[in-house]
Amino acid sequence: MKRIFDTALVVASLPFVAPVLLLIALAIFLEDGKSPFFLQERVGKNGKRFTIWKFRTMVVDAEARLEAYLDSCPEARDEWETKQKLNYDPRCTKLGKALRKTSLDELPQLLNVLRGQMSLVGPRPMMPEQQALYPGQGYYRLRPGMTGSWQVSERNESTFAQRAGYDDEYDQNVSFLGDLRIIAQTANVVVKGTGV
Repeated sequence: MKRIFDTALVVASLPFVAPVLLLIALAIFLEDGKSPFFLQERVGKNGKRFTIWKFRTMVVDAEARLEAYLDSCPEARDEWETKQKLNYDPRCTKLGKALRKTSLDELPQLLNVLRGQMSLVGPRPMMPEQQALYPGQGYYRLRPGMTGSWQVSERNESTFAQRAGYDDEYDQNVSFLGDLRIIAQTANVVVKGTGV
């Protein structure tokens, strides 16, 4: 039923979402003339890997810039090693910062949902190199989600390892009404711009 709900909702939303996708893609391309999309390997259900689609929010040499920044700032390295994210990220473009705050950079993942690699609601998809830092098991029994209980919670304050608690709890309590509640809370995050 969850898969049917995901597919039906994505297909129904396409007439409204498609123009937004096109406008964002065009704006990113006009900003620096580079591809508006970012593809990256992630870990899915049962540990199966897949390619995630996102709008590109960072400069093209993002990895090199991250390492240089972490080498020059020990506080940032501590934050990165604890949270696997930064409150101030020097890799982000101007438009990218706005897209990340509103979580609109995640919209291309609708393609991953249609392909059955992701769900609308589930754990935040993790990178293969993050698996060693992740202590939970619920993640591997679920399709990763475009949004989820961690994404609408204290996401900016919690450690990477604390995500596992949210994922395990969601795994034990998956329900249609619970997913609707998380989707409604996601709309609030988008409006308030509290994502990173």
